[in-house]
Amino acid sequence: MFLSAVAAIVLTAPVSALHAQTTNRLDPGGLTFRDFGVPDNGASYTRGEQSIGGGTTQNFTRVLGIDPASQAVRLRFDSVKVELLLPMGWQASEDGERGVAYTGDKRIRLIVWRVDFAYEGVRDAEHYAATKAGSMKARRPGVQAQARKLRDGSFVIVYENVPKGQSDNSGPRTVFDLIIPDPRNPKVAVLVTLGMPASEAGRGLQLLALIAKNMRIDW
Repeated sequence: MFLSAVAAIVLTAPVSALHAQTTNRLDPGGLTFRDFGVPDNGASYTRGEQSIGGGTTQNFTRVLGIDPASQAVRLRFDSVKVELLLPMGWQASEDGERGVAYTGDKRIRLIVWRVDFAYEGVRDAEHYAATKAGSMKARRPGVQAQARKLRDGSFVIVYENVPKGQSDNSGPRTVFDLIIPDPRNPKVAVLVTLGMPASEAGRGLQLLALIAKNMRIDW
């Protein structure tokens, strides 16, 4: 009963960014990777930090190719068996559990993970989306969250008014979760988490659409 109530609240929450997606699909809205990066011919992906919190070692992510026309770089995150096309000027690395990418100033950050729904204690992608959004609202008073199922069977969650981290100087953030179930095994999925300052979130779903459109997953 509790989870049903959480789902009802989450799925009807008035989050403006997700409400604008009236077609139940992500749409770049005419934006391209040029709108989110710096034209450096992929040079930024060969430099960057080599560790994360707690001293966990990270490795540079493999660059598979550079697309000068779209000002994007294709990367392979071996740890999660996912390829992403990302804007030039970003940096990327990975550890044994996730891939990470971010702008040079770290105002926009992306994480790609693998999710096992049984391990998380939920039935499927829909249950996971409702539970995660409800949990965020319960733990972070003031956060707005809404989940929606998209036409292709994936789910997107938008979290607004997320408190900034200790290292952030840009105020509250907006975070987007894209949950992509394995088409052959609905018990597992790939999760893409994209966060940015709330002041820049108007284009967040468009960037997520670009990333999702060009993603390749080895299931």
